[in-house]
Amino acid sequence: MAELQRREKGQAMRDVLDHALEWHEAGDPVALATVVETWGSAPCPVGSMMAVSRSGRIEGSVSGGCVEAAVLQAALETTQPGGAPRLLSFSVSDGNAWSVGLACGGEIRVFVEALHPE
Repeated sequence: MAELQRREKGQAMRDVLDHALEWHEAGDPVALATVVETWGSAPCPVGSMMAVSRSGRIEGSVSGGCVEAAVLQAALETTQPGGAPRLLSFSVSDGNAWSVGLACGGEIRVFVEALHPE
């Protein structure tokens, strides 16, 4: 079972990267968002990726809900001229977890960078 999950995760990453490269080669600037750290309750594991093109195309996922919306906004800003890489941090305390549909609190860090394949 663990081997199948690793293969599926690897395929999902390749799909995200393939789309990002395709969009970039077509002249549409792209940002990649990658989950680099989690603690507690997190919907996507470390290594999960999302590609976002300046024109608004999206592939993959790093979280969901309001976190994903904030990452999407940061990714779009990163594709703009002069857009800098960012490390984004999001957290929900144990006390607030139930109100947002989680069994316990958690934290997620997502690195967002423009794609510059050489």
